[in-house]
Amino acid sequence: PGGMAGGAAGLLLAALLGVPLAAAERELRFRPAAEAPVRLFTEPELARYDGQQEGQPIYLAVKGVVFDVTSGKEFYGKGAPYNALVGKDSTRGVAKMSLDPADLTHDTTGLTEEELQSLDDIFNNVYKAKYPIVGYTSRRILNEDGSPNLDFKPEDQPHFNIKDEF
Repeated sequence: PGGMAGGAAGLLLAALLGVPLAAAERELRFRPAAEAPVRLFTEPELARYDGQQEGQPIYLAVKGVVFDVTSGKEFYGKGAPYNALVGKDSTRGVAKMSLDPADLTHDTTGLTEEELQSLDDIFNNVYKAKYPIVGYTSRRILNEDGSPNLDFKPEDQPHFNIKDEF
């Protein structure tokens, strides 16, 4: 819509970004989901990323999806207000907006319709929007007997842009 100037700005932007990057991003975006690296976290592994160790990433799982929340360490790091949530699957706590140790679990049994709606909103609009997914809890990828869950689908993060993190 900017006539000549708009076109020139677009070309300049393409030159600055480097066209190969755009092509590479397209490659990434259209890669079949099965190839996306999926890291499986057991509870003890996830517990190692609890923000207590300086220089270690900080991970938080919601709905079995493990997010790297290191860029929010003023919220999730050692001594920070939401540190209780990290290093575990805190789905219930997120749904209830609770830091009660009894709520810091993956278990969503008995949550109200409002709490479940709140969980989905926060999951999509906060965690998926702000933090990269680094993997999934074993509970999300495996069945009770340890066999692979064939219905497992990785979460997509189409609106996530790693450049926002730097």
